[in-house]
Amino acid sequence: MDQNNINEAVLPLENFIAYRLNQAAEKVSQRFAVEYKKRHGMTRPEWRTLATIGQFGNITAKQICQHSSMHKTKVSRAIFTLEQRRWLKRTVDQNDRRVEHLELTLQGQKAYLELSDVARNFQDQIYSALGPSNAAALETSLEAIETLIDPQ
Repeated sequence: MDQNNINEAVLPLENFIAYRLNQAAEKVSQRFAVEYKKRHGMTRPEWRTLATIGQFGNITAKQICQHSSMHKTKVSRAIFTLEQRRWLKRTVDQNDRRVEHLELTLQGQKAYLELSDVARNFQDQIYSALGPSNAAALETSLEAIETLIDPQ
């Protein structure tokens, strides 16, 4: 392959959609992490685990992994930490003793509701900065990509 063909074959990573989406998601996640870290000293897996349990009310660790795309080790550690904070309780499944159902305690619900408000405000700030038409275009584009990549 000669130099001209190599130059034409070069893929600038910063122009590749998967890279750009990942970079944007990481920047937004890191910025929001400041909020839950400042308020509760939480890690990203702890926040995502808390948010997932809060969203569904009663859920298993395996379901958290599936919903949040986190590895079971990270979810397990987050569950342990949230339990140490007394933010969640485990109940053994009566039909399968290997399965535990997770629910937020009253303290956990309080933290979840507080952080949910913070998350909504954070998202509103981003959408406001984008403006209505760009925010709508972003939502439409994300939905289109999600459907294209994982049609269900």
